[in-house]
Amino acid sequence: MKVVHVTQPVEAGVAKVVLDLAVAQRNHGWSVVVVCPPKGWLPDRLRAEGVDVRAWRATRSPGPRSLLETVRLRALVRELRPDVLHLHSSKAGLTGRLAVRGRIPTIFQPHLWSFRLTSGLLQRACTAWESFASRWTHQLVCVSDDELASGRAAGVDAPAEVVCNGVDTVRLRPVDRLEARARLELADRPTAVCVGRLAPQKGQDLLLAAWPAVLAAVPDAQLVLVGDGPMRTVWSCDDPSVIWWGHSDDVADFYAAADVVVLPSRAEGMALVPLEAMSCERSVVAFDVDGVRQSVGAAGAVVARGDVAALARAATARLADPELAQAEGRTGRRRAETLFDRGRVTDQITTLVEKLVGEAG
Repeated sequence: MKVVHVTQPVEAGVAKVVLDLAVAQRNHGWSVVVVCPPKGWLPDRLRAEGVDVRAWRATRSPGPRSLLETVRLRALVRELRPDVLHLHSSKAGLTGRLAVRGRIPTIFQPHLWSFRLTSGLLQRACTAWESFASRWTHQLVCVSDDELASGRAAGVDAPAEVVCNGVDTVRLRPVDRLEARARLELADRPTAVCVGRLAPQKGQDLLLAAWPAVLAAVPDAQLVLVGDGPMRTVWSCDDPSVIWWGHSDDVADFYAAADVVVLPSRAEGMALVPLEAMSCERSVVAFDVDGVRQSVGAAGAVVARGDVAALARAATARLADPELAQAEGRTGRRRAETLFDRGRVTDQITTLVEKLVGEAG
């Protein structure tokens, strides 16, 4: 079996999913190639794992370069001759399906629909494209029930399965909170942690808007923002209780140091951050975006999307009541082990690929 994965994101959640799938399929005895941009941590990590990587210089958004990106991807696919083409996220979904147009069994995994991040004319165009491109999608893989429902409502009628995201529950495990804070040189204070790229989708500006209300109730609280991105200077904040940590390749200690992990995203498919936090036995507070209720369950609080006051109240409740946060954390750990272990995810995808190739043959 030869599988080619194509991804434009080479960092953060999509890259983690691609890495896990590629390594698991290689260990399964398949020939695996990942086509992606040459920068970012993903190509280096794949090569370190012995996975073949081919450079594909693609930008994040569609534009004038998309035609050239499609031509280059078509040439790579013709050279590699895969049994299955697995496209991750919207840019690969666009160029990959245009490049092969259904001639090779094609899996598309949006991770987050492009039309969920746009509005107006662009949103209508993205929705129309996804509906049209269903004819070139042999298998749609959605990471949550919400994501599949959004696709169906947009007219995406390709055969579909929901395969929730998963995390490494062995590496991401409960460890002592005080020891983690000491390793990070963080003060031993009620601590909220937010992990994610500093970009409008991830909504850290909404969390910053909620933070004064949290401080009013829990004056010694601290907020640790882990990540970097284009909005770092725009969202500048001089409050000493807000720690701008920047990018980190290993976030396990940040989860361990937290009393509560906050996901203020404006849109997601099924975010990895709540799953990682739950695996580390930490309570989660999040806006009600796609996949959050399915992932968090009783392991925290899910509040109305964009409701900054509700986000502040939910975070405050867990910072002020450690026993509540710890009980939710224990619930989250059980959910992560039972429902969201990455081994279950890779097994499900393996089964889908084998079924798809069998049907094509």
